[in-house]
Amino acid sequence: MYPPTLLPENSRPFLTWQRVLDWAQEHYRCRTFAKDERIPTRPGLLYLVQRGAVRLVGASATPVVDLGGLADEEGGSNLEPEEAFLGFVGPGQPFEIVSQSPFVLQSYAHVERTNVLWMYWNDLDNWPHFRREVLDAFRYQHQRKLLWLSTLGQRRTIDRLLGYLTLLVEEYGEPCELGYCLPWPLTHAQIGSAIGSTRVTVTRLMGKLRKRQLVCSHGENLICLPTEVLTSAVPRVTMEP
Repeated sequence: MYPPTLLPENSRPFLTWQRVLDWAQEHYRCRTFAKDERIPTRPGLLYLVQRGAVRLVGASATPVVDLGGLADEEGGSNLEPEEAFLGFVGPGQPFEIVSQSPFVLQSYAHVERTNVLWMYWNDLDNWPHFRREVLDAFRYQHQRKLLWLSTLGQRRTIDRLLGYLTLLVEEYGEPCELGYCLPWPLTHAQIGSAIGSTRVTVTRLMGKLRKRQLVCSHGENLICLPTEVLTSAVPRVTMEP
Protein backbone atom coordinates (compact mmCIF):
# COMPACT_ATOMS: atom_id res chain seq x y z
CA MET A 1 0.00 0.00 0.00
CA TYR A 2 1.33 3.42 -0.94
CA PRO A 3 0.68 6.95 0.32
CA PRO A 4 -2.22 8.78 -1.38
CA THR A 5 0.25 11.11 -3.07
CA LEU A 6 1.37 8.14 -5.19
CA LEU A 7 -2.13 7.33 -6.40
CA PRO A 8 -3.11 8.31 -9.95
CA GLU A 9 -4.77 11.68 -10.44
CA ASN A 10 -8.08 10.20 -11.59
CA SER A 11 -8.49 8.25 -8.34
CA ARG A 12 -9.15 11.35 -6.26
CA PRO A 13 -12.73 11.49 -4.89
CA PHE A 14 -15.42 14.15 -5.23
CA LEU A 15 -15.24 15.18 -8.86
CA THR A 16 -18.26 17.46 -8.38
CA TRP A 17 -16.70 19.09 -5.32
CA GLN A 18 -16.96 22.67 -6.55
CA ARG A 19 -20.67 22.35 -7.25
CA VAL A 20 -21.23 21.01 -3.73
CA LEU A 21 -19.19 23.88 -2.23
CA ASP A 22 -21.27 26.42 -4.11
CA TRP A 23 -24.47 24.78 -2.86
CA ALA A 24 -23.22 24.72 0.76
CA GLN A 25 -22.32 28.41 0.69
CA GLU A 26 -25.65 29.31 -0.88
CA HIS A 27 -27.55 27.40 1.84
CA TYR A 28 -25.30 28.50 4.74
CA ARG A 29 -24.11 24.96 5.34
CA CYS A 30 -20.39 25.64 5.81
CA ARG A 31 -18.29 27.08 8.63
CA THR A 32 -14.63 27.70 9.41
CA PHE A 33 -13.23 26.55 12.76
CA ALA A 34 -10.15 27.53 14.77
CA LYS A 35 -7.57 25.01 15.95
CA ASP A 36 -8.96 22.66 18.66
CA GLU A 37 -12.42 24.20 18.37
CA ARG A 38 -15.17 21.64 18.81
CA ILE A 39 -17.28 21.05 15.72
CA PRO A 40 -20.96 20.80 16.65
CA THR A 41 -22.36 17.61 15.17
CA ARG A 42 -25.43 15.46 15.49
CA PRO A 43 -26.39 12.00 14.23
CA GLY A 44 -28.06 11.77 10.83
CA LEU A 45 -26.03 14.50 9.14
CA LEU A 46 -23.23 14.09 6.63
CA TYR A 47 -20.12 16.24 7.12
CA LEU A 48 -17.46 17.03 4.52
CA VAL A 49 -14.04 18.55 5.15
CA GLN A 50 -13.14 21.19 2.60
CA ARG A 51 -9.90 22.45 4.11
CA GLY A 52 -7.71 21.61 7.10
CA ALA A 53 -8.22 18.47 9.17
CA VAL A 54 -10.78 17.16 11.63
CA ARG A 55 -9.74 15.14 14.68
CA LEU A 56 -12.19 12.47 15.83
CA VAL A 57 -12.15 11.44 19.50
CA GLY A 58 -14.25 9.13 21.60
CA ALA A 59 -14.84 8.59 25.29
CA SER A 60 -16.87 6.21 27.40
CA ALA A 61 -19.72 7.71 29.38
CA THR A 62 -19.26 5.04 32.06
CA PRO A 63 -16.82 5.65 34.94
CA VAL A 64 -13.36 4.09 34.78
CA VAL A 65 -12.92 1.27 37.28
CA ASP A 66 -9.54 0.18 38.59
CA LEU A 67 -9.41 -3.59 38.10
CA GLY A 68 -6.21 -4.09 40.03
CA GLY A 69 -3.54 -1.87 38.55
CA LEU A 70 -3.83 -2.80 34.88
CA ALA A 71 -0.89 -1.60 32.80
CA ASP A 72 0.45 -2.22 29.35
CA GLU A 73 3.49 -4.42 28.93
CA GLU A 74 5.78 -1.43 28.49
CA GLY A 75 4.73 0.06 31.81
CA GLY A 76 2.18 2.76 32.57
CA SER A 77 -1.46 2.69 33.55
CA ASN A 78 -4.28 2.67 30.99
CA LEU A 79 -6.91 3.83 33.48
CA GLU A 80 -6.89 7.58 32.84
CA PRO A 81 -10.40 8.65 31.75
CA GLU A 82 -9.06 10.53 28.73
CA GLU A 83 -10.56 10.98 25.30
CA ALA A 84 -9.34 8.38 22.83
CA PHE A 85 -7.97 9.70 19.55
CA LEU A 86 -9.80 7.89 16.73
CA GLY A 87 -8.15 9.38 13.68
CA PHE A 88 -8.19 12.23 11.19
CA VAL A 89 -10.56 13.27 8.45
CA GLY A 90 -8.63 15.11 5.76
CA PRO A 91 -9.65 17.51 2.97
CA GLY A 92 -12.20 16.10 0.56
CA GLN A 93 -13.27 13.36 2.95
CA PRO A 94 -16.67 12.74 4.59
CA PHE A 95 -17.50 11.77 8.14
CA GLU A 96 -20.54 11.27 10.34
CA ILE A 97 -21.03 11.00 14.09
CA VAL A 98 -22.91 7.95 15.30
CA SER A 99 -24.54 8.07 18.73
CA GLN A 100 -24.13 4.79 20.58
CA SER A 101 -24.43 4.61 24.37
CA PRO A 102 -22.27 4.43 26.43
CA PHE A 103 -19.76 5.92 23.96
CA VAL A 104 -19.57 9.60 23.05
CA LEU A 105 -17.98 10.65 19.76
CA GLN A 106 -16.86 14.20 19.09
CA SER A 107 -14.97 16.09 16.41
CA TYR A 108 -12.50 18.98 16.66
CA ALA A 109 -10.67 21.16 14.16
CA HIS A 110 -7.10 19.88 14.29
CA VAL A 111 -5.54 22.88 12.52
CA GLU A 112 -6.40 26.55 12.05
CA ARG A 113 -9.01 27.52 9.46
CA THR A 114 -10.51 24.06 9.12
CA ASN A 115 -13.56 24.40 6.90
CA VAL A 116 -16.45 21.92 7.21
CA LEU A 117 -19.75 21.74 5.37
CA TRP A 118 -22.75 19.61 6.23
CA MET A 119 -25.94 18.28 4.66
CA TYR A 120 -28.70 15.75 5.10
CA TRP A 121 -28.23 12.44 3.38
CA ASN A 122 -31.22 13.07 1.12
CA ASP A 123 -29.47 16.22 -0.14
CA LEU A 124 -27.16 13.85 -2.02
CA ASP A 125 -30.10 13.02 -4.30
CA ASN A 126 -29.19 16.23 -6.13
CA TRP A 127 -25.88 14.66 -7.19
CA PRO A 128 -26.18 10.90 -7.83
CA HIS A 129 -22.56 10.61 -8.95
CA PHE A 130 -21.40 12.49 -5.88
CA ARG A 131 -23.44 10.13 -3.67
CA ARG A 132 -21.52 7.17 -5.14
CA GLU A 133 -18.23 8.92 -4.45
CA VAL A 134 -19.24 9.58 -0.84
CA LEU A 135 -20.20 5.93 -0.34
CA ASP A 136 -16.93 4.82 -1.94
CA ALA A 137 -15.05 7.11 0.46
CA PHE A 138 -16.85 5.58 3.45
CA ARG A 139 -16.09 2.11 2.12
CA TYR A 140 -12.39 3.01 1.90
CA GLN A 141 -12.48 4.37 5.45
CA HIS A 142 -14.02 1.10 6.63
CA GLN A 143 -11.20 -0.87 5.02
CA ARG A 144 -8.63 1.36 6.72
CA LYS A 145 -10.33 0.83 10.08
CA LEU A 146 -9.96 -2.93 9.62
CA LEU A 147 -6.22 -2.43 9.12
CA TRP A 148 -6.19 -0.22 12.20
CA LEU A 149 -7.89 -2.93 14.26
CA SER A 150 -5.33 -5.44 13.01
CA THR A 151 -2.55 -3.14 14.12
CA LEU A 152 -4.11 -2.65 17.55
CA GLY A 153 -4.20 -6.42 17.93
CA GLN A 154 -0.39 -6.57 18.14
CA ARG A 155 0.75 -7.65 21.59
CA ARG A 156 3.77 -5.37 21.89
CA THR A 157 3.23 -1.65 22.25
CA ILE A 158 6.16 -0.79 19.98
CA ASP A 159 4.64 -2.86 17.16
CA ARG A 160 1.28 -1.14 17.62
CA LEU A 161 3.03 2.23 17.60
CA LEU A 162 4.99 1.68 14.40
CA GLY A 163 2.04 0.05 12.65
CA TYR A 164 -0.27 2.88 13.65
CA LEU A 165 2.14 5.58 12.47
CA THR A 166 2.61 3.73 9.20
CA LEU A 167 -1.15 3.66 8.56
CA LEU A 168 -1.43 7.39 9.30
CA VAL A 169 1.46 8.36 7.04
CA GLU A 170 0.26 6.04 4.27
CA GLU A 171 -3.10 7.77 4.26
CA TYR A 172 -2.18 11.40 4.90
CA GLY A 173 1.57 11.64 4.37
CA GLU A 174 3.15 14.28 2.15
CA PRO A 175 6.53 13.82 0.46
CA CYS A 176 9.60 15.47 1.97
CA GLU A 177 13.34 15.00 1.68
CA LEU A 178 13.29 12.40 4.47
CA GLY A 179 10.42 10.33 3.08
CA TYR A 180 6.77 11.06 3.91
CA CYS A 181 5.54 13.08 6.86
CA LEU A 182 2.20 13.88 8.44
CA PRO A 183 1.03 17.36 7.42
CA TRP A 184 -0.31 18.06 10.94
CA PRO A 185 1.22 17.73 14.42
CA LEU A 186 0.21 14.83 16.65
CA THR A 187 1.06 14.68 20.35
CA HIS A 188 2.42 11.64 22.13
CA ALA A 189 -0.62 11.71 24.40
CA GLN A 190 -2.94 11.48 21.37
CA ILE A 191 -0.92 8.61 19.94
CA GLY A 192 -0.98 6.83 23.29
CA SER A 193 -4.76 7.11 23.54
CA ALA A 194 -5.09 5.66 20.04
CA ILE A 195 -2.94 2.56 20.67
CA GLY A 196 -3.96 1.90 24.27
CA SER A 197 -0.80 3.19 25.93
CA THR A 198 0.42 6.30 27.76
CA ARG A 199 2.25 9.47 26.78
CA VAL A 200 5.36 8.45 28.73
CA THR A 201 5.50 5.05 27.03
CA VAL A 202 5.03 6.55 23.56
CA THR A 203 7.78 9.11 24.16
CA ARG A 204 10.20 6.37 25.21
CA LEU A 205 9.33 4.08 22.29
CA MET A 206 9.52 6.93 19.78
CA GLY A 207 13.10 7.39 20.93
CA LYS A 208 13.80 3.73 20.16
CA LEU A 209 12.22 4.03 16.70
CA ARG A 210 14.27 7.15 15.95
CA LYS A 211 17.44 5.38 17.06
CA ARG A 212 16.69 2.62 14.54
CA GLN A 213 15.91 5.24 11.85
CA LEU A 214 12.36 3.93 11.43
CA VAL A 215 10.84 7.28 12.43
CA CYS A 216 12.20 10.82 12.25
CA SER A 217 11.00 14.40 12.68
CA HIS A 218 10.53 17.00 9.99
CA GLY A 219 9.86 20.71 10.21
CA GLU A 220 7.95 21.68 13.34
CA ASN A 221 8.09 18.24 14.96
CA LEU A 222 6.04 16.58 12.23
CA ILE A 223 6.24 12.79 12.27
CA CYS A 224 8.06 11.40 9.24
CA LEU A 225 8.67 7.84 8.01
CA PRO A 226 11.39 6.93 5.51
CA THR A 227 10.14 5.74 2.13
CA GLU A 228 11.54 2.25 2.61
CA VAL A 229 9.39 1.76 5.72
CA LEU A 230 6.23 2.57 3.74
CA THR A 231 7.04 0.51 0.64
CA SER A 232 7.85 -2.69 2.53
CA ALA A 233 6.29 -4.76 5.26
CA VAL A 234 6.42 -3.01 8.63
CA PRO A 235 9.34 -4.59 10.50
CA ARG A 236 9.08 -5.90 14.01
CA VAL A 237 11.45 -3.89 16.18
CA THR A 238 14.01 -5.90 18.11
CA MET A 239 14.09 -4.63 21.66
CA GLU A 240 17.30 -4.23 23.55
CA PRO A 241 17.60 -6.58 26.56
